[in-house]
Amino acid sequence: MRPYVRKVQYYETDKMGVTHHANYIHWMEEARIDFMEQLGFPYERMEAEGVYSPVRSLNCEYRRPCTFGDTVTVYVSTEEVRGAKLTIRYEMKNAEGELLCTARSEHAFLDREGRIVRIKRELPAFCAALERAAKEGADG
Repeated sequence: MRPYVRKVQYYETDKMGVTHHANYIHWMEEARIDFMEQLGFPYERMEAEGVYSPVRSLNCEYRRPCTFGDTVTVYVSTEEVRGAKLTIRYEMKNAEGELLCTARSEHAFLDREGRIVRIKRELPAFCAALERAAKEGADG
């Protein structure tokens, strides 16, 4: 899978010129959306099928700061697909390849009424694409 690349914008920095920590979470969201599009399952498609994927938990470990104009590459990989749960891993690196942040997000799958959706049963093609991506990531 192709990583997600973006430049740090001025408005994303604080008074010290360092990227505010909350922006890394926004970048994770952008990268996850891109990842799903690459899998062939954009969020719009999933929601059109009546399935929603809220975040259950999020964990970030900040390693090194970045500043305005830096290029950040976000590598997204599938860590686990189980029942109604998806765990995604992120690594963010600068243009020099230095690790900026590692993170994980855990997502649930729900229908329009808020009931749990087991993705292997309800979205088998999506689940298969996630598992393929996980295997490619492990092999690559």
